[in-house]
Amino acid sequence: MITFFICIACLFAGYFLYGKFLERFIGVDSERPVPAHSMEDGVDYKPMSTWKVFVIQFLNIAGLGPVFGAIMGAAYGPAAYIWIVVGCIFMGAAHDFFSGMMSIRSGGANMPDIIGENLGSSMRTVMNVVVSFLLLAVGVSFVTGPADLIASLTGVGKEVWLYAIFLYYLLATLLPIDKIIGTVYPFMGAALLFMAVGVGVMLVAGDISGVHEMIEITPATLKNWHSDPENNIMIPMLFVVISCGAISGFHSTQSPLMARCLKNERYARPVFYGAMIAEGVVAMVWASAAMAYFGGPEGLNDAATNGVMIDGVLTKVTPAIAVDMICRSWLGKVGAIIAVIGVVVCPITSGDTAFRSLRLTVADFLKSDQKPLMKRVMISVPIFVLAFICCKVDFSTVWKYVGIGNQILATIVMWTASAYFIRKGKPHWICSVPATFLTFVCVSYFMMAPHVNGGLHLSPVAGYVTGCAAALGIFLFCIIRAGKQVR
Repeated sequence: MITFFICIACLFAGYFLYGKFLERFIGVDSERPVPAHSMEDGVDYKPMSTWKVFVIQFLNIAGLGPVFGAIMGAAYGPAAYIWIVVGCIFMGAAHDFFSGMMSIRSGGANMPDIIGENLGSSMRTVMNVVVSFLLLAVGVSFVTGPADLIASLTGVGKEVWLYAIFLYYLLATLLPIDKIIGTVYPFMGAALLFMAVGVGVMLVAGDISGVHEMIEITPATLKNWHSDPENNIMIPMLFVVISCGAISGFHSTQSPLMARCLKNERYARPVFYGAMIAEGVVAMVWASAAMAYFGGPEGLNDAATNGVMIDGVLTKVTPAIAVDMICRSWLGKVGAIIAVIGVVVCPITSGDTAFRSLRLTVADFLKSDQKPLMKRVMISVPIFVLAFICCKVDFSTVWKYVGIGNQILATIVMWTASAYFIRKGKPHWICSVPATFLTFVCVSYFMMAPHVNGGLHLSPVAGYVTGCAAALGIFLFCIIRAGKQVR
């Protein structure tokens, strides 16, 4: 329990200390006009109350990422705690904050345009393709997943729920940001936070009463607990498995949505940095809960590999099943309802904004004004036709690259922020050092991960050497570029 409370305290301290430092570093100016006012169109650019912008940002970037990812990361043991805390404070929250601020300073621009402005027009073209693919993949996965779950719960065919979810997504993509997303999200955000708080309270109470034991970080516990360590090497795979709870490139596609709705720059830290810290807290709760409920990382791995008896049936525990078991056991009937809401509805709150971001990304590429409804329809309909086709085919081959693709995008965004600060004559270390680490993670992961996870499955030596070489090479290039900029 000591480790848990220290980690939570560090996350809060990160918001008040490092978050405030970043705010001063970038020069937040409450007098500077923001896109929500200067470019207001009543559709995508629209001032909204700060608390509502925070909740929307939190659900945009969260969904079930900090829940499922944290549970899968818990299989590696308490080292997951270190990655969640350090990654969230110094990488993920900084990544989200700078994504939002660069968008605000660029008139609400989407990430491909921001990357192109700082890394060159060729990168803009490449990133339009990469970001569009990632958003489509996320959107499609958050159609089929919830549809399967709702069908199993209601007995109504999956096809019906596919159409229903697609209809909701289409409306959320087309209508002004405050009409559906701004209305529905506060309730969904409350459900996700209530679930995390409830589980967190029961987690601590259970440890005090001796019902279960929360594992602490010690030299003995800092090892790879995964049941298949040869194919799941902690470094770098842990850093990709836990993305949303530490750093996720998908967040950079969502921050511009709220950059167009923020009423003043002084709210950027609470919204962008704060939402990521909140996500880190949720990830800490669920990583801890998964280990405690199943009797430690060994028990969690055994449940996932060999299964547990559920209603007389031996069932292998997936993250969704783990959430259901924990909520029902610790929160009773209310927990069962919250679990259903979390597992079914929360993915939808990331899927709808994924499609909305995709519409805006395509519109920016085509330079299409999105205020007229028909122009929104002309871009959205082909997107949804393509998404519907993807739902009908085997998407698993493509999906295995989404995890590493997500972290590659985060890496590129951090290098973009480094270039942004170089152009502004500011020190780049605050972004280039995390970007260097992430470059090592992504390159070594691609070299070492099994084929099923999108890697080449080469030896750890090959992965580490290649990863270090790539990371140091880009870092040195950044230093040289910064030196030329100074001269």
